[in-house]
Amino acid sequence: MELNIIWFVLLTVLFGGYVVLDGFDLGVGMIHLGLKSDLERRTSLNAIGPVWDANEVWLITAGGALFAAFPDVYATVFSGFYTAFMLFLLVIIGRAISIEFRGKVESDKWKKTWDFIFCLSSYLIVLLLGVSLGNIITGIPIYQDKEYAGTFFTLLNPYAVMTGITAVLLIRMHGKIFLAVKTEGEIQQRVAKGINSSLILFVIAYIFHGAWTIILYPGVIKNFVAFPVWFILPAFIILSIIVIPGFINSQLYFRAFVASCTIIAFCIAIAAIDIYPNLVISNPNPENSLTIFNASSSQKTLMTMLIIACIGLPLMFIYKIFVYRIFRGKVKLDNMSY
Repeated sequence: MELNIIWFVLLTVLFGGYVVLDGFDLGVGMIHLGLKSDLERRTSLNAIGPVWDANEVWLITAGGALFAAFPDVYATVFSGFYTAFMLFLLVIIGRAISIEFRGKVESDKWKKTWDFIFCLSSYLIVLLLGVSLGNIITGIPIYQDKEYAGTFFTLLNPYAVMTGITAVLLIRMHGKIFLAVKTEGEIQQRVAKGINSSLILFVIAYIFHGAWTIILYPGVIKNFVAFPVWFILPAFIILSIIVIPGFINSQLYFRAFVASCTIIAFCIAIAAIDIYPNLVISNPNPENSLTIFNASSSQKTLMTMLIIACIGLPLMFIYKIFVYRIFRGKVKLDNMSY
């Protein structure tokens, strides 16, 4: 397998890992304001407290890998999406501050302020990422010199916004399932009751988004037509959607969480297959597209980075397993809690 393809797969894994893991943190943030009491909101914060910052390591690693392996893509995307990324940076900082400061104030007014920022920033992070993904799938205007030819508002096209809304609904459901896994008693029962309705909303949006994609952008499924074996991915997504209500009704919340993770991971995989071998599609001039071949670093750089990744990624996986093992089980509040 060529190094360019290996790095494309690694980037997909890294971005997918971020969405799956930080996704439940963001999903918990989305439903945070819907929790009734201060005790319940503290419980939700402590459900993600030990892991939320570590989960963001996946995003940092993915960004570093993109810079090292495909510098032209990094330059085009980060310069073209500059306003969007600055907004993303602002809300991700706001989310971090709200999590840390909320438990350090006694004023109910300030607690409500941090609760609002936590919830709003969680929604905006997912929406912005979804809008970015929508633009990556359909393409953006790029000059021959690999410069972005649009504006911030070019990114806010209807399809990209619909992708963002679909992502929000999926991650919101993901967060509810995770909170059901980590809690017990009244809060667990109330959160669990809302999972099936969240699933229905996501399914409606997913079907609409999928139909929109196939009808208006039929070229994105060319790799599925060429290699029908990839249709197993949407089949697994459908299967996961079908089994979640049964798991919820049987109070098998962890199994439902695994199914939710499967949906997210395979959605990311499908998006990667849709655009391959492109990384940034140029629309309406496909000849200007940035691919894994014309936008990559040298083969020597790719090999050097692969060696580093082979050392660093297993350590990151081991660390993640260790953290999740240490903090497994239901949330218990104490004096050190948020």
